[in-house]
Amino acid sequence: MSIDLIRPSADKAAPAPQALISRDCGPEGCEVDWLASKRHEADLEIEAFNKQAMEQGWGDGLPLIPPTENRVRAFLAANDRYPDEVIAHLPPTDVECTVEKIVINAVMAGAPADSLELLIAALCSIADPDFELYGVNATTAPVFPLFVVNGPVRHDLDIPFSYGCFGGEASSAAAMGRTIRLIMRNIAGQVPGLTSQTTFGNPGRIAGIVCGEWEEKSPWAPLGERLGVKGNAVTSFGTMGTINVIDSTSHSAEDFLEMTAKSMAYPGCNAFSGLVPFAEMMIAINPIWAELIGEQMPDIADVQECLWKHASLDADHFQLLHREELEKQERIRADGRVYLTPEPKDMLVFVAGGLGGLHATGFHTFGTSLSQTKPIASVEG
Repeated sequence: MSIDLIRPSADKAAPAPQALISRDCGPEGCEVDWLASKRHEADLEIEAFNKQAMEQGWGDGLPLIPPTENRVRAFLAANDRYPDEVIAHLPPTDVECTVEKIVINAVMAGAPADSLELLIAALCSIADPDFELYGVNATTAPVFPLFVVNGPVRHDLDIPFSYGCFGGEASSAAAMGRTIRLIMRNIAGQVPGLTSQTTFGNPGRIAGIVCGEWEEKSPWAPLGERLGVKGNAVTSFGTMGTINVIDSTSHSAEDFLEMTAKSMAYPGCNAFSGLVPFAEMMIAINPIWAELIGEQMPDIADVQECLWKHASLDADHFQLLHREELEKQERIRADGRVYLTPEPKDMLVFVAGGLGGLHATGFHTFGTSLSQTKPIASVEG
C-alpha cells in the first residue's frame, strides 16, 4: 500500500501536512519523518481517487478516504507508536506489517485514531501461527475473522455489544473491521480468484465483525479472561458467518442449550468435514437467556459441557463415504457419535445481543484456525 500525495483540484488548497512529534526529544518534542511508503499522486476528488484506488487494487468496492500524508501523520500523532515498528509478519509471503501500513489502511477505512491499539492487538491475534492466516486467506471457504472485545475499551471505542452488535448498529467498529479486511487484502494479499480460492465469499469479507461482550449482563467471567487475558482484550475467531437460533419455547437452561447446540450440528459444516481433523465453535447467548442459564449453571464449564454433548450427530446420520472419512480421523466416539469439537472447552461462549428476543448466534469455524486472545495496550495520555 501507499500514502497518497494529493494533487488538489484547481479550486481547492492542498492540505497542510501535520508533523509527527516524537516524545523522546524532551518536553517540547521534535518533528520526525519516518514515513517510508511510496507516494502516489491522486486527485483530491473522492470519485477520482476511488476510481484510481480500484484500478490499483487497493479497494474493496466501498468508498475509501484518501490516505493523504496529512491524515496519516495526524493519525500517528494521536498515538505512541513509531511508523516503522513491525507489528506482524503476514502470510503467504511473510510480508512485514508495520504501524505505518496499518494506519494507511485505517485512514482509508475511516477508522478513528484511538482504535490503533485495538487494531494492533487484532492483527497480532490473526498473525499467530495457530490462527493459520495462510489457510484463512487461501481456502475455498468463505471464512473471515470475528473479533470479540472485552474490558473497558468497549466503552472507550463504542464497540457494540447490545442490539445489532454483529451488524447494523452504527458505530466505528465497522470501520475497524474493514481496516483488518483491507490489510488482509492490501498487505497479506487476499484477492478472490488469485490468492484466495473462496467459492462464494461472504459479506463479512468486507468489514468482518468487531463486537464486544456484554460483560455487565454476563453471569460468567468475560471471554477474554477465561482465555487468559484480563481487562482489555480481543479474541479472534475465523468464522464462516452467523447462524441464528430462536427459542421462545424452552423454559430451562438445558432445553435452550440443547436447542442451540443441535442447530449448530449440521452434516455439511466444516467441523464435520473429512478434511478438517478438529474444530472450535463460538456461540453468543442473549442476555435474557444468559441470566436464566446462569442461575441454573453458574459454572461456565457446565454450559460448555451441555452444548458439546448436544452438538453431535450419530455416525449413521452421515452418508457412507463421509462416515468412512470420519472413521479414518478417529472422529467417531465409543458412543457412536461425532462431536462438533474435540472437547467441551472448545465451545467458546460469550454474552451479547439486545434484550428484545430469545436468540443465540453460532459462529462455525473454518476448521484448523484456532482462536487467539491478545491484550489491548492502553494509550497514555
